[in-house]
Amino acid sequence: MKKVVLITGASNGMGFEAAKLFAEKGYSVVAGARRVEKIPADKNISAVKLDVSDVSSNEAFVQFALQKFGRIDVLINNAGYGEYGPTEEISYSNALYQFKVNYFAAVNLAQLVLPTMRKQQSGRIVNISSTGGNGYVPLGAHYHASKAALQQWSDVLDTEVSQFGIRSVIVQPGGTQSAWSEIAMKNAKENLKPDSPYKKLVEGIGNMLNNINLDATSKELAEVFYQAATDAKPKFRYYYSFRDRMMVWTARNHPRITHFGMNQLVKGILKK
Repeated sequence: MKKVVLITGASNGMGFEAAKLFAEKGYSVVAGARRVEKIPADKNISAVKLDVSDVSSNEAFVQFALQKFGRIDVLINNAGYGEYGPTEEISYSNALYQFKVNYFAAVNLAQLVLPTMRKQQSGRIVNISSTGGNGYVPLGAHYHASKAALQQWSDVLDTEVSQFGIRSVIVQPGGTQSAWSEIAMKNAKENLKPDSPYKKLVEGIGNMLNNINLDATSKELAEVFYQAATDAKPKFRYYYSFRDRMMVWTARNHPRITHFGMNQLVKGILKK
């Protein structure tokens, strides 16, 4: 019997490549996204329209998988985005939506698949966080907070469900070749007020993100997703590179270094 994986945010980037990879590996893939027409076409991929911020859409997504395949082996909570902008100026509704997509969607979907996984006495929930779940940059307050929340929730969930043969694990990608930075900075500019005192900071952070050397491709990250979903003895955290691992280690163990670095970054931008 083929194993079944549910992947959110499957219309581009890491989710798109993960859907293709799992299909190549022989999984039955239920791939969800708002832009369903952009989900990869494959005999092993069922493309389903999904808005993770909508509870009824999440319910329909999971029900589709159960009705078609009768089981769920892996859930990959990949959908997410960056609601960047000055913390003072991001609207309350936009901040809430950031958490709705990056955090509460994963919570909702996990609750929907767990009864089936418990009956099977097996299952894997793979939550896609970021090195930014520990580290951070200016303008990303709500994004970083949502990823930190996702990690804490996932760790707690793992302690509760491992008794049933289910594991909840975290993948923490670093800089990845995708449209993520472009979308995040587009949001940052839209969140700026006309007379904002943060315009120079937004411009500087945008320039920095445009010039970062992004060494990981979405296809390479999909391989990390697959490892996290299939390891017989899953790790606590999954990273693409040693640099990503060290970035998280430094932020976790020496937070003052991270904070000092970000303060120096801001000072450098404002002096130009």
